[in-house]
Amino acid sequence: MTTPAAVLVGKIGSLFWLRVEGKGCFQNSVHLKQAIKSVLERGMRSFAVDLERCPTMDSTFLGTLTGVALELKQVGGGTLTVINANARNQQLLNSLGLNHILEVDTAGEAWKEERRMAAAALAECEQAASLCKSQQAEHVLEAHQALTRANAENECRFRDVIEFLEKEVAQRTAS
Repeated sequence: MTTPAAVLVGKIGSLFWLRVEGKGCFQNSVHLKQAIKSVLERGMRSFAVDLERCPTMDSTFLGTLTGVALELKQVGGGTLTVINANARNQQLLNSLGLNHILEVDTAGEAWKEERRMAAAALAECEQAASLCKSQQAEHVLEAHQALTRANAENECRFRDVIEFLEKEVAQRTAS
């Protein structure tokens, strides 16, 4: 298995900056989720996800971002702004209806000053402990469920994946 792309993180004032260095995928989405969860617990509510060096994202990564955006709404607000998304990533966000859940800055207007500061201040995200197969399945299931909560049209896209993962999680839990 290949090493997942790094997720670089940094705090710039009241903004938590995350930059994906490579493909956004199920492997590094766990690190992303845990990094965000740790600063959410400390009251941080503004997030920038920088996709300048991220050529594409899989559905688990997209679902993880969606889950964070939905959680921000639940806890009373905040922002998750996707910046520097290439055409492929914009197409993925739009086709899943996530451009209505996530703030997507296509004009390069968001966080102008912070962009310069982020380039110098980012460090590699603390690596999370490896997940066992059942934890990984639960994470992937939660990400896909978030995609369907965000946009009802995604239910038919991910129905089979969700059903498979629900069975796998139930089976692993029973073992």
